[in-house]
Amino acid sequence: MATENYDRALHVVVRGGADSFKQEITAGKHHLVADEPASAGGGDAGPDPYDYLLAGLGVCTSMTVGLYARRKQLPLENIKVSLWHSRIHAKDCEECETREGMVDRIDVEVELTGALSAEQHAALMEIAAKCPVHRTLTSEINIRLRSVENSRT
Repeated sequence: MATENYDRALHVVVRGGADSFKQEITAGKHHLVADEPASAGGGDAGPDPYDYLLAGLGVCTSMTVGLYARRKQLPLENIKVSLWHSRIHAKDCEECETREGMVDRIDVEVELTGALSAEQHAALMEIAAKCPVHRTLTSEINIRLRSVENSRT
């Protein structure tokens, strides 16, 4: 078997019943809730799955920019990352390789405050596109889905 590059003790577990969209999430010692909005048949008890996807990208972008600014001792004060997910027709996407069907689009706006020069601002924006989650979402992703036998006692 190939060497795995993750620690199975550090993982995310999602549990939910078949009676609703509400899901309980455990990420290490943290507990979160996900749901669908009422307009989609959910109870709106928490963010929906795409909100979590966008949050992951936004958090990683902000953390990466902040880390770079601290290391370079740049006068960055605050970072605001706003994100939106949509589906668009591939033919309407000039920069997309896919030409037919639909394409997922994530729009990201990064607002940086502080006494930054134009060069510092440009460097931070370049770094924003290099956060690990951004790289994951724009690379080939291999998701391995496996069934686990359920033994009821």
